[in-house]
Amino acid sequence: MDKPTLHGEMLALRPIGPQDAEPMWEVVTDPEARRMAGIARVYTRDDVAEWTAKVAGMDGRIDLAVTMQGSDEYLGEIVLDEIDTHLGSANLRLTMRPAYRGRGYGTEAILLVLGMAFGGLGLHRVGAVVPAINARAHSLHENIGFRVEGRLRDAFRDGDGWTDGIVMGLLEDEYRAGRDA
Repeated sequence: MDKPTLHGEMLALRPIGPQDAEPMWEVVTDPEARRMAGIARVYTRDDVAEWTAKVAGMDGRIDLAVTMQGSDEYLGEIVLDEIDTHLGSANLRLTMRPAYRGRGYGTEAILLVLGMAFGGLGLHRVGAVVPAINARAHSLHENIGFRVEGRLRDAFRDGDGWTDGIVMGLLEDEYRAGRDA
């Protein structure tokens, strides 16, 4: 599957590559990013370098760097994975570098990926699992049109404890209705 580059009003989303290893390292080692994304695994610099070098060639997923139009600087990543064209479904996740959170970039990035998912990929449903402690992500997804579908009890680590995962989903007709409103 060819990985696209998507252009929006402020952002360009491009395939992740080796040049993104250092800023991605910032995300996977940031305590707040780890907590809000439910990241439990500890990564090494080598892990991140290897991942950024190979992910663009992997099937069943599209990992895109969030960048500003006219700049190649990695602000974060948006991932559409577990793409199943037979079932017409995929999962979505977004992680931004600390300096770029809360600026509206996530909304635009998600809308660009949803346009691709429900357009060119012809998907029927896009889901997301948001850690219950991440009120900002929950609100972002709801504002875009995702609906709460359920809860995965104690699905994520939260320090020495646990937190639930809020299962959210958006169907193609809901997405289209929200764009026409």
